[in-house]
Amino acid sequence: MKNFLLVGLGGLIGSVARYALGLLFSKIAKTDFPWGTFAVNISGCLLMGVFIGYSVKQNWVNEQWQMFFIIGFCGGFTTFSSFAFENISMLQQQNYSGFILYATGSVLLGLLAIWGGLYLAKT
Repeated sequence: MKNFLLVGLGGLIGSVARYALGLLFSKIAKTDFPWGTFAVNISGCLLMGVFIGYSVKQNWVNEQWQMFFIIGFCGGFTTFSSFAFENISMLQQQNYSGFILYATGSVLLGLLAIWGGLYLAKT
């Protein structure tokens, strides 16, 4: 139960941070390009990479902090960071077919699923 609370609290903070950053970027960049989402995805990946890298290198992060920050905060901030990390992990393990399937499948099927959902909602 404690882990669920840690993930939930981290997710709450990450979601609020994502919303705030999105608002900030929409005020700064007045274009049609989704700069807020782009910035959140890239910064979330950087944060997750730094946190995981330091936790492995220094061995200073316990399981509760990992639950709170990696799964909770980064997951609430952006699931793209998890997607990117899982792809890097597959490349590091030389699982190239898994990488290609997961990366291209997620992007293409995700786009098709959104299109399909929009189509279903209109009919």
